[in-house]
Amino acid sequence: MKQKILITLYVDQVAPRFDLATEVSIVSMADDSRPIEKKTVVLPRASAEQLCHLVLLEKIGTVVCGGIEDEYYQYLKWKNVKVLDSVIGSYKDVIKRLESGTLQSGDIIR
Repeated sequence: MKQKILITLYVDQVAPRFDLATEVSIVSMADDSRPIEKKTVVLPRASAEQLCHLVLLEKIGTVVCGGIEDEYYQYLKWKNVKVLDSVIGSYKDVIKRLESGTLQSGDIIR
């Protein structure tokens, strides 16, 4: 069964704040952690509430983001979504870490 991961984006980097992201990448990972499908979603405006709604609508299992307010972090955890926050790095490097299963909250990837 594939897992869906949402990564908040700012150009080609992880967005510094969850509530200010206007673009996200949704990556479907195969059982062997290979990305099998990627799509980019541009949001009409930055909104943590809309982003949380998108996470639930798309049945996302993991969210990768920079900073996130505790209210949204707790809400997503309550909805059984894994949140990897305080991640800094490029989209490509985050995907590589997801593939290898080594991405963790607080990672600064150079």
